[in-house]
Amino acid sequence: MKVIVAGIGAFGIKHLNGIKNIDGVEVVGLVGRRLEPTQEKAKEFGVEHALTDLEAALELPGVEAAILCTPTQIHASQAIQCMHAGKHVQVEIPVADSYSDALEVDRVQKETGLVCMVGHTRRFNPSHQWVNRRLRSGELKIQQMDVETYFFRRKNINAEGGPRSWTDHLLWHHAAHTIDLFQYQTGEKVVKANGIEGPHHPELGIAMDMSIQLLTDAGTICTLSLSFNNDGPLGSFFRYICDNGTYIASYDDLSDGYGEPIDVSKVDVSMNGIELQDRDFFAAIAEGREPNASIARVLDCYRVMGEIELQFGD
Repeated sequence: MKVIVAGIGAFGIKHLNGIKNIDGVEVVGLVGRRLEPTQEKAKEFGVEHALTDLEAALELPGVEAAILCTPTQIHASQAIQCMHAGKHVQVEIPVADSYSDALEVDRVQKETGLVCMVGHTRRFNPSHQWVNRRLRSGELKIQQMDVETYFFRRKNINAEGGPRSWTDHLLWHHAAHTIDLFQYQTGEKVVKANGIEGPHHPELGIAMDMSIQLLTDAGTICTLSLSFNNDGPLGSFFRYICDNGTYIASYDDLSDGYGEPIDVSKVDVSMNGIELQDRDFFAAIAEGREPNASIARVLDCYRVMGEIELQFGD
């Protein structure tokens, strides 16, 4: 299967590293904003074509699919562009920065019948998979999820500390992980969402701190704290408070409520959530099925984010 990857930032590199471990998939084109650094990354990963134009990359011979790791603000339009070009597409989270744009991506997917998957990686991390299996078996039931998503980003930098050409967003990116995961793990629908945001950064123009509360139709609650001001351990930390134990997940790792590690190495074929995400994307294409994080399956979290944004009034 021949694919292209658009975006050579932190997550573009994560996908390239993950794909190296997947048999039968070849990255034939790499798309970046500037040609010279794109050529350097293409050489590093053995990719034949380095380009600055997505349309040209989609026209490379034999290309079946695209992975988009581009700025949030163009995710929806590029995902639609890929499907209109007849290509399957995986777009990094979020699929859009508005509910209306997410709905349009879903509409085009239904119209074309192509695989359109969104990078909701928490569905694939071994830590969250371990919890999910016990939830589905009835061994566990969530009473509350308590989540902290903390970074130190008072300057416009990416996950690797490099300069970023676009502005990230606590709601339309980082909260999307938790809102989708909460509904996915509980199997319940969020019926009430409260959100408050702190002051906006004078240069970046975004809220640097945010607090969100969620309630499902079955009465399960989630409390989410997000910050770009945190000068301490960085990342997302998910506390599952269940009827039969408490579990803390941090990306691919898991511990109990007392911090004792839980072995999740046998949960899946890899301990790399991004690689597992990519494996599901390629398998869905090959098998003609819907992927776990299809646009249709993650769409409702964008409804919730749209409702929260209205509360901010800007």
